Amino acid sequence: MRTGSGPYPQVLPAGDEALLCAFDGGIDPQVNARVQAYAAAVRAAAIAGVVGVVPGYHSVLVSYDPRRLDGDELARILGDLGEAEPRPEPARHHDIPVCYGGDYGPDLGEVAAATGLTVDEVVALHAGELYRVYCLGFSPGFPYLASLPPRLRLPRRAAPRLEVAQGSVAIAGLQTGIYPFQSSGGWHLIGRTPVRVFSWLEPVSALTRPGDTVSFHPIDAGTFARLERELDPAGGASGG
Repeated sequence: MRTGSGPYPQVLPAGDEALLCAFDGGIDPQVNARVQAYAAAVRAAAIAGVVGVVPGYHSVLVSYDPRRLDGDELARILGDLGEAEPRPEPARHHDIPVCYGGDYGPDLGEVAAATGLTVDEVVALHAGELYRVYCLGFSPGFPYLASLPPRLRLPRRAAPRLEVAQGSVAIAGLQTGIYPFQSSGGWHLIGRTPVRVFSWLEPVSALTRPGDTVSFHPIDAGTFARLERELDPAGGASGG
């Protein structure tokens, strides 16, 4: 097995039916690009018995059926794949409209106070950044986006909410993200988008995929309502 240094992953057991292929580094675009390329190589190898390939910030979880594939043999194959120079899928860009503040972003004022910025400065900083989709998780289609401008970086809320509205745009640490569904959550809510980032009815359920880029632009409440009607005429876009 590789040690995890340079472009090579360290292949580690993750329970009885998965291996974790870990690369050195934290939230780093070059490391994550290597992760995405490696995940693409594992999928392209079409290894009999592999049932899932899930890339993260700096690792790839490969799950397998132990009745069809020996874990040690899979580890050897995965280690060899680290020597290749695969190409990840081409990145796409998504420009997401966001209505900031008010009922759409109830924590915007608190974020401004905590960072010593005005509300307008928080919005400008958040909407002025180009973010990378590092991975999807927490709930189906939730995009983990980084990196947040340094002046906006705050720890998670001390007390998570039991209900966060679908489409909420939130920040925590050096990350921002979009809640695909109404759910619980501990990030700071600064806005909401009428765009659905996940739909069970679409052939490709998640709007974004790892390696894509995302930018945000501010809209007012009237525009939000209009886009919500246009994007989801059935009326199921906003959540509770």
